[in-house]
Amino acid sequence: MVESRAESDVYVVEPLLPQRLRRPSDLLRFFATLIVLGAVILLALVAKQTLIGLEADVKEGAQLVPLLSRIAAFLGGAAVLIVPAAFAVERVFHRDGLRVAEGLIAAIIGMAGSFLLGQWLVAGNADDLRVLLTGDRTIEPVNTLLTSVVAYATAVRISRRPTWRMLMWATIALYVLAFFSGRQITIPSAIVTVLVGMVIGYATLYGVGSPNTRPAGSAVVTALRKLSFAVVSARRIEDDHQGSRRYAIGLRDGTSLDVTVLDRDRQVAGLPYRLWRRIRLNSETRRRAIRSLRAELEREALMAYAAQAAGASTPRLLGTSEIGTEAAVLAYEHIETRPLDEVPDEQIDDELLAQIWEQVELLQIQRLAHRRLTGDSIHLDRAGRVVLTDARSGEIAAGDLLLRLDIAQLLTYLALRVGPERSVRTAAAVMGPDTLAAAMPLLQRIALTRETRSALSKNKNLLAGIREHIVALKPQGKVEEVRLERFKPRTLITIIASTLAAYIVLSQLSRVDIYRVVTTANWAWSGVALVASFVSFVAAALMLRGFVPEPLPLWRTVLVQFASSFVKLVAPAAVGGVAINTRYLQKRGIPPASAVASVGASQLIMLVFHIALLLLFAYITGSTTTTSFTPSRGLVVVLLAVAVLVVVVLGVPPLRRLVTTRMRKLFSNVLPRLLDVLQSPRKMVEACTGTLMITLAFVLCLDACVAAFGGTLSFTAVAVVYLTANAIGSAAPTPGGLGAVELALAGGLTVAGVPAELATSAVLLHRLLTFWLPVLPGWAAFTYLQRHEAL
Repeated sequence: MVESRAESDVYVVEPLLPQRLRRPSDLLRFFATLIVLGAVILLALVAKQTLIGLEADVKEGAQLVPLLSRIAAFLGGAAVLIVPAAFAVERVFHRDGLRVAEGLIAAIIGMAGSFLLGQWLVAGNADDLRVLLTGDRTIEPVNTLLTSVVAYATAVRISRRPTWRMLMWATIALYVLAFFSGRQITIPSAIVTVLVGMVIGYATLYGVGSPNTRPAGSAVVTALRKLSFAVVSARRIEDDHQGSRRYAIGLRDGTSLDVTVLDRDRQVAGLPYRLWRRIRLNSETRRRAIRSLRAELEREALMAYAAQAAGASTPRLLGTSEIGTEAAVLAYEHIETRPLDEVPDEQIDDELLAQIWEQVELLQIQRLAHRRLTGDSIHLDRAGRVVLTDARSGEIAAGDLLLRLDIAQLLTYLALRVGPERSVRTAAAVMGPDTLAAAMPLLQRIALTRETRSALSKNKNLLAGIREHIVALKPQGKVEEVRLERFKPRTLITIIASTLAAYIVLSQLSRVDIYRVVTTANWAWSGVALVASFVSFVAAALMLRGFVPEPLPLWRTVLVQFASSFVKLVAPAAVGGVAINTRYLQKRGIPPASAVASVGASQLIMLVFHIALLLLFAYITGSTTTTSFTPSRGLVVVLLAVAVLVVVVLGVPPLRRLVTTRMRKLFSNVLPRLLDVLQSPRKMVEACTGTLMITLAFVLCLDACVAAFGGTLSFTAVAVVYLTANAIGSAAPTPGGLGAVELALAGGLTVAGVPAELATSAVLLHRLLTFWLPVLPGWAAFTYLQRHEAL
């Protein structure tokens, strides 16, 4: 700790501020520029022909005005050296030579980096990229001089000086135009060079750090004195949850201030998280993810004044001021309080809970959303009265969704402290049952603050308990569902996996003559494959009927299986069918628990049949064939791998708990459901017949597809290939196992001795009949069933 002296012998007690710091904004700009660089390269590779035509047009235009091209080349070459030098002289004259030194470091790194990158490309390590950047001419792929100049301009932060920034970029544009007209640089090379220079510049800034421009405590005291506060003491205290500095200020009249300092370089702190929440959630927020210092100051001040006008008990905002261009201060009256987090649970009585809800009600009446109702923003003063702090997280003129989110957040936090029953009961006494009922659909983990979500991980049934108590107060037939998530993280995984799968399928198609596939396929065998594909849907309906003691109409159940083929377009193979069948059973009047148990029982028995058939066919194939396809040996490897996986899962406690929890949820009611099925021999026969028919129908379809192109392979070998590939496809996160199934089937058939081109053709025909062709009737079935409220 050090003491910095302000006017009139006021010493500010605070830690020594670092001379240099790494700004989060530089790191964010570095990554953003890298992303733009990657996108530019990809787009340039796609639009290569367009760029070639543009270069030809510019070359022709340059030949028409040769004098102008020479003038541009002279001016550009001279200015690109003169302007950076002039800026360096100007900075040194203003005693800012350290910034120039940083720019020179970036320029040296840029020159060396661009040279090495160019040598790597010339050596033939990425021919497509080299041709794109050079136009297949003997020129530099990445212009060394331009890279170093851009890196220098970025590192010296020339962008903060409007005149110099305009002059610098005009010079760079003139230089690029001159070299481009002289065919010494290409358009992609110019863009890539500029972006590489910016990347190096930002990396240098973040690596060596920037001078600390945050005003010291003495500057804060000076700003407060300009607001007519008679400061006699100042002490730095703990930063707030957003990382802003805070000071405890003593005044001459014996009162105190709590001062918050907004530093410009902290405005982007937490930006990735804010952007992620903004993209992922629909919260009706009007706040910008990136806010200027002035906008942040005005927003927090406006929220503080609005809360005071609403009559809420909050610290009064007494003054605001900017400290130059790098910081701003907000001075609040000091109230001796302690946060609710520090109050023991047993001291939180119903009267205190009612006070908290009364304060929130005052905000809600004026449509003010607090946005952070947690234990560190709810305080108690010495008299035990509730004080709400942290107004900077709030929003004025809030919509209904934000107000309801506040209710859901506070309900959950208080339930963590005093239990769901007391939390709901005291809230209902103040806010009314209707308000709680409106907030009930928002009792979702994703809607809560990060700290509350973390606490919920230890009490996973808490939200369900809160909902039960709200329903007991306000019974209602139907609750309006509110979807806060625009997408789930697994959606990103599915999109990435689907893109990869599409690439795999397209790469397979590129090696196949589609015309030959259509004209040479044996239509008789193709018809057999089509019939087998249709039989699989009937078999799936029989299997589902067999595991449901209640009667189900056969052909409507078949339509449900077709509808599941449509859903597989947007859901992984192992998910779509389960969801559709469960929904269908619920619409038939079967209780949700029984519906889930029936579908879970069918999946469990399907898994048992799958493994048993795989072992049987693998044994038969390994003992009868003399070809190179020996699944019995591969079967041993697979079994060993499965055994190792089981040992790892059972040996690691977190994995063991995860698996057992998931399996318990999925199959908790499966055994009673199986016992119900076993009591009816007809149902048992129907379930086993349908389960066996599904696998045999798909195997027959694949076998017929191989035969349709003249391939010969034993039925048992085809069965082993299909069963293995189907297991891989069920585990893949892509819709319908797209990509993974094709790759596994084609690879398995190739290993079995089928020529690669024939195997690919057979697999594509099989997937056409079993995955793509049922989509249209599946959509019609899905629409029909929805119209008749069967789904």
